[in-house]
Amino acid sequence: MPPPLHILWRDEHLVAVYKPAGWLVHRTGLDAGETRFVMQTLRDQLDQHVFPVHRLDKGTCGVLVMALHSDAARALSQAFEHGATHKRYLAMVRGWAPGAIEVDHALKPDDAPADAAVQDAHTRFRRLAQLTLPEASDARFATTRASLVEAIPTTGRRHQIRRHLKHLAHPIIGDATHGKGPLNRWWAERLGQQRLWLHAWQLTVPHPVTRAAMTFDSGLQWPGPADWGGVHAPADDSAVQPCADWQRLLARWPWQEKPAPAP
Repeated sequence: MPPPLHILWRDEHLVAVYKPAGWLVHRTGLDAGETRFVMQTLRDQLDQHVFPVHRLDKGTCGVLVMALHSDAARALSQAFEHGATHKRYLAMVRGWAPGAIEVDHALKPDDAPADAAVQDAHTRFRRLAQLTLPEASDARFATTRASLVEAIPTTGRRHQIRRHLKHLAHPIIGDATHGKGPLNRWWAERLGQQRLWLHAWQLTVPHPVTRAAMTFDSGLQWPGPADWGGVHAPADDSAVQPCADWQRLLARWPWQEKPAPAP
């Protein structure tokens, strides 16, 4: 049986939880072998029906909101549909990403026919830290570089952040669809796990009844200037301790904090 989900906030209308990497939001025939589902686990955990109002990819961890009754589900779904939400993500990407850049690059759905119309898609990116390792993941280069990037999508297309980072030639580490297989395997060996390094860090939604802005945070602690190198590295397994794999990533590697000015 899957472990209980970590609840970030709850009232009688909605619940915010931490979705671990590798979990599906709900059952799907496209991944029939998976046994961990947020909807079913949360339903059993709360002993009541829950309603999905948005999605995170299987490989993405972080903040996920669900409604607790149909009226709340309708209001929250409309908020996502009409762009009344604010999403903030963290990604580990290949190379040194630009300090700050906006990507306005229209996308087709992944499974759309060739003649399907493109859809507007816009994301703001900001580099927060960068890394250089004195090892070659590619024979063409003497070192391996990576960046930690904040991503703020202002539209909600499927795989938008992943596809926009690929468009910038800075794919997310662990992205099997839009990234580089040899590089993903190289990092998986060093990090001790194969996963998509994309984290839903913060989500702001209007409350379905009061309409007040509600901001839910995953709990990921960004190290301060003197804290890089182990202060926030938890020993707990990431399946039990939310953000543990990300905290280890921040703490155990020689990141250099190189934030760009906020756009």
